[in-house]
Amino acid sequence: MLKRLDELEREGQRELAEARDEEALQAWKVKYLGRSAELGRVLDGLRSVSKEERPALGKRSNEVKRAFETALEARLGSLASARLEHELQRERIDVTLPGRPLFRGRLHPATQTLRQILAIWAEMGFQVYRSRDVETDAYNFELLNMPAHHPARDMWDTFYTTTPGVVLRTHTSPGQIHVMRERAPEPIRVVLPGMCYRYEQVTARAEIQFNQIEGLAVGRNITFGDLKGTLTAFARRYFGHDVRTRFRAAHFPFTEPSAEMDIECFVCSGTGCPVCKHTGWLEILGSGMVHPTVLANGGYDPEEFSGFAFGMGSERISMLKHRIEDIRAFWANDLRFLEQF
Repeated sequence: MLKRLDELEREGQRELAEARDEEALQAWKVKYLGRSAELGRVLDGLRSVSKEERPALGKRSNEVKRAFETALEARLGSLASARLEHELQRERIDVTLPGRPLFRGRLHPATQTLRQILAIWAEMGFQVYRSRDVETDAYNFELLNMPAHHPARDMWDTFYTTTPGVVLRTHTSPGQIHVMRERAPEPIRVVLPGMCYRYEQVTARAEIQFNQIEGLAVGRNITFGDLKGTLTAFARRYFGHDVRTRFRAAHFPFTEPSAEMDIECFVCSGTGCPVCKHTGWLEILGSGMVHPTVLANGGYDPEEFSGFAFGMGSERISMLKHRIEDIRAFWANDLRFLEQF
């Protein structure tokens, strides 16, 4: 039996060396290491031999089995290396060729519009001032001339937090109080960009979050004429020198007098169309002279100082300029929309 094991080992090693692919190796494994292999039958038959022969025969059978397993693993490795070398030779890469261009991201259209608007205001001498998104009720309402239970608060659908007196800001106007209290009694000329939040029904023209740019100028002898001239200059820089503008009386609790500013519809050139609701005009912002109460809350004496403020939604302006019909497209993350910018 020991002699047969020696012969079996030689036969197996010879046939293993002759195997040229994985299919031949699998057939070899079944023949020499499978359940019905001759080596397996030898191990199963150990109980039928004498006790004196059993130890030597068992030891030799295990040696042959381990030799087969080691040789098979080595053969599999060499075949894998040979296959890889063949593929590398056959699929050689020319490293001198230019690489594939990588897709480069771009600024979100909302960010592009914000930067364009802020660049114009910077050229006009306004500094950028950032304020926080989470505000107290006092800064968001009370210090802006809207005490508790004032009906004007219904103009904004507010997100209230679990902390009493803390809200997500409904507009960027609270930043007016922050910057005035920091810089009073020095003159101020700033723009305050940021995200605002309102608990509203999401539609093609309304979102629960949107960017807004607040403007504030405070000093001595500032008039409503300064407000109109400044906003008209901005509109001409952004929409074109020939754009027509108009101001309409409005009401905001923190400005008096107040006005909304329209530009001539650039789709129909003022003749009337569905975009402008057949009025010939498109609203772009609200504005007014800073209310004396707000000036006093900011640390300025309304007898000596005056100022104007305005607020514009950058997504609304972007929709007007690029004729975007649905504000929801800004936050839907649809590449078909985003890649147009």
